[in-house]
Amino acid sequence: MTTLIRHPYLDHPGPLAFAHRGGAADGLENTTAQFRRAVEAGYRYIETDVHTTRDGKLVAFHDATLDRVTDGAGRIAELPWADVRHARVRGEEPVPLFEELLETFPEVRWNVDVKAEPALHPLLNLIARADAWDRVCVGSFSEARVVRAQRLAGPRLATSYGTRGVLNLRLRSWGVPAALRRSAVAAQVPETQSGIQVVDSRFVRAAHARGLQVHVWTVNEPERMHRLLDLGVDGIMTDHIDTLREVMEDRGVWV
Repeated sequence: MTTLIRHPYLDHPGPLAFAHRGGAADGLENTTAQFRRAVEAGYRYIETDVHTTRDGKLVAFHDATLDRVTDGAGRIAELPWADVRHARVRGEEPVPLFEELLETFPEVRWNVDVKAEPALHPLLNLIARADAWDRVCVGSFSEARVVRAQRLAGPRLATSYGTRGVLNLRLRSWGVPAALRRSAVAAQVPETQSGIQVVDSRFVRAAHARGLQVHVWTVNEPERMHRLLDLGVDGIMTDHIDTLREVMEDRGVWV
């Protein structure tokens, strides 16, 4: 059996529990307050997203615009940080800089979805300045963007597959020849996509045979959590951080 790729980012006993956007079920997604709640609940892996402001500040935020979750408005890429910093998520919490999150939570490992191309270089530059190579895994729906990240940073950077890599891994699991990037450490996938089952025993076996971990998003129901852990997935991302912790405690795998 192939040994799973052991980038230092993955050094953790048992399945990884990811707080998706810090635990988005509370409505304060991607805020320092929500990240702190996850850390206080025992989470050491947190998923977040990054965009850059017009003046190049790297912010932890999911959407391209402020409109959905804050009392502000406009595209982040078109706004200066001086404007974005005044927006409040759910009218309460400010939008954080990712650099401040690295400093505030030194024990946390971050799974970072690079939402737009302009955020890639600032993120890699920040990781280098902070010497946080062991603390960050970079992902994106864009396979080309993740490949560029890996090409720029080399093997010191942990990356997951983009959409094309996941598709090719799914094809491999069905016995269909398909090219796979060797430098990824994980396939981070939904359980289903457009009515098609992505994660099943064959998919997990195919990933493990190539040394890849399987991290599944976004799983909020305890029945699904148990089923996926029974399949042997290596990590689960959830909005409901209390539920995932309870499931893992029941199974004796919460660390």
